[in-house]
Amino acid sequence: MKILLAILFSYLFGSIPWGLVIGKVFFHKDIRKEGSGNAGGTNAGRVLGKPIGVLVIALDALKGLISMTLAHFIAPGSEIYAGVACCIGHCFPCFAQFKGGKAVATTYGFFLGITLFVTNNWIITFALPVITFFVLLFFTRMVSFSSMSAIALTGIVSLFAYFNGSITELSVPVTILLLSAFVIYRHKANIKRIIEGKESRIQWMGKAPWEK
Repeated sequence: MKILLAILFSYLFGSIPWGLVIGKVFFHKDIRKEGSGNAGGTNAGRVLGKPIGVLVIALDALKGLISMTLAHFIAPGSEIYAGVACCIGHCFPCFAQFKGGKAVATTYGFFLGITLFVTNNWIITFALPVITFFVLLFFTRMVSFSSMSAIALTGIVSLFAYFNGSITELSVPVTILLLSAFVIYRHKANIKRIIEGKESRIQWMGKAPWEK
């Protein structure tokens, strides 16, 4: 029963659409009707300004971490389930007609939670996705590509880590790989634009190294 309560709470907490709430309360804007139409932090930054985008990303990441932290104390052993439920809530929020974001920031909160409460492997399940994301972002200037690649790489590396004994729980690489597949699916429109060479690139880092 406690596990079910932890999962339910995590889904509901993940369903809080911070980008939508902040946009409507403070800017009287529905960010789903502007920019890319997504309710996540990247589009919040695009529509409401970079500082708000950073704030929304931080709040979305905290959703994953807080959900897993509460699950750790309410029902130890349910942290992974809680983290996944939070990611699902973020993508399909019951408080916003089930139209949410793409779970990237929330997945990074999940990475921190899984590091703290399950693996204690800071290199593979936290440093690797964070560093990979920023390295790829530096070279491509594409948030979508960097996010998908970093999460997928973490899943692959964690699977190898399980086989060599660095990670002892098989549920860790399996869950990360499933989350990466889910995140990639949520980015299907971005993938199409990447293939067509039409994906938007961030401007605040300046030009990419290969651009003149």
